[in-house]
Amino acid sequence: MAHMQSYTIGQAARLLGVSPDTARRWADAGRVATHRDEAGRRLIDGRDLAAFSIEVAQGGTGEEDGSYTSARNAFPGIVTAVKLGDVAAQVEIQAGPHRLVSLLTREAVEELGLEVGMRATARVKSTSVHIDRV
Repeated sequence: MAHMQSYTIGQAARLLGVSPDTARRWADAGRVATHRDEAGRRLIDGRDLAAFSIEVAQGGTGEEDGSYTSARNAFPGIVTAVKLGDVAAQVEIQAGPHRLVSLLTREAVEELGLEVGMRATARVKSTSVHIDRV
């Protein structure tokens, strides 16, 4: 039987797409169970984190953004580049460790007022998703 993977608060925060402070507050409030390793670091068992991530995704984080969409894969981040063409545009968003690049119309970029440095959420909907074991 394989050893159960555990995650630090910081690792869990990155996987959940929140700040370490938010993950720490959730742990302090008992929303997700933690234990300490030999070095005194707080850890979350992989199975507990997986279950909690589903709970967070289904119930949200308590911060309603007022938008409704059928795309379930949301990557909140910061706009790092906007390249405008005559008709099309390319927008890059850094969402934690993920760099997302989207091609859209110039008109959409202008209507959304997208600029480098502003917060934005990339939403991804796909018919094919590949999973690699790390």
